[in-house]
Amino acid sequence: MSVFLGADRYERSGDRRGFRNGSKPRTLKTRVGKLEFEVPQARDGGFRPSVFDRYQRSEKALVSTMQEMVVQGVSTRRVSDILEAMSGFSVSAAAVSRAMADLDEDLSRFRSRRLGHCQWPYLLIDGRYEKVRKGGKVVSQAVLVAVGISDEGRREVLGWWLGDSESEATWSVVFRDLKARGLSGVSLVVSDAHSGIRAALSRHMQGAAWQRCRVHLMREMLKKVSWRDYRELAKDLRGIYSSEERAQCLKAARDVAEKWHGKSPSLSRALLAGVEDTLTVQDLPGEVRKKLYSTNLLERLMRSLKRRTRVSLIFPNEASCDRLIGALLLEEHEKWVCAARRYLNLEMMQEAQERMA
Repeated sequence: MSVFLGADRYERSGDRRGFRNGSKPRTLKTRVGKLEFEVPQARDGGFRPSVFDRYQRSEKALVSTMQEMVVQGVSTRRVSDILEAMSGFSVSAAAVSRAMADLDEDLSRFRSRRLGHCQWPYLLIDGRYEKVRKGGKVVSQAVLVAVGISDEGRREVLGWWLGDSESEATWSVVFRDLKARGLSGVSLVVSDAHSGIRAALSRHMQGAAWQRCRVHLMREMLKKVSWRDYRELAKDLRGIYSSEERAQCLKAARDVAEKWHGKSPSLSRALLAGVEDTLTVQDLPGEVRKKLYSTNLLERLMRSLKRRTRVSLIFPNEASCDRLIGALLLEEHEKWVCAARRYLNLEMMQEAQERMA
């Protein structure tokens, strides 16, 4: 008001442009609560304080803070308690959930971005499940995630999708979406041996080699023996891949299958049937093979998601699940893109591509 009038309260000045005329109460309703103001008045009118515009910016900052708290794993109810203690006015858990909806535009832009700016020789895919309230029931909702490694050796989160299960139909949606957005040049897909993935791959990713995740195979084999035999069997399974020669690995696998046939015939059969698919990358350079023989990259990402989503226990709807998963994946994606070091060495990648060709 002093700036507007050109004089402080009770100041006599030739530069004065008007006089004060008390104040009026004003209320500013925001998404995070109701704020009370005493707005000063000028006798001749015309005074509009910029505090309202500034407060709109502050409100956006507060909404962003709420979003970040939820993304970092704080429950919406806990966020409302913290903000009430900090600001002095009530913020409901529902208001925090509504604030999270503001992320939708950014996430939609991220998940629909074009992928045709480069080739994507390596694709890693995996799925996990979250509890979601749907149609009055709590159901397990599949969260499917795809990570690509570009021809520049950089990794990116290509997208995420929600489905009722990891069926051929849901994975087909994933591959159709990726190809429609410009995904090309895929020479190797790394995943577990889920039947839905394999069926969708054979239909939509013809020409791409498939590497079965070794870690998943070992877990499946360990389930077929008593816990007393875990350590010995795990050692034998790791020994299969100690050689860089494919033939030697296959021979080691046959030896392990023969050794354990007496205790678990099903283990022997499953090992012999599945081990060759885990050796697709065996002829590649060591650095590339180390990064691509399993879905460990995605496994770490999935564990990170679980630590954050565990706070929610049960998502109230699919949209809230999709939003939080997307925000977490976008956060990780930005870390990868901004990293100074490439995930794979370009020279090693070129050598690997020549060997696969």
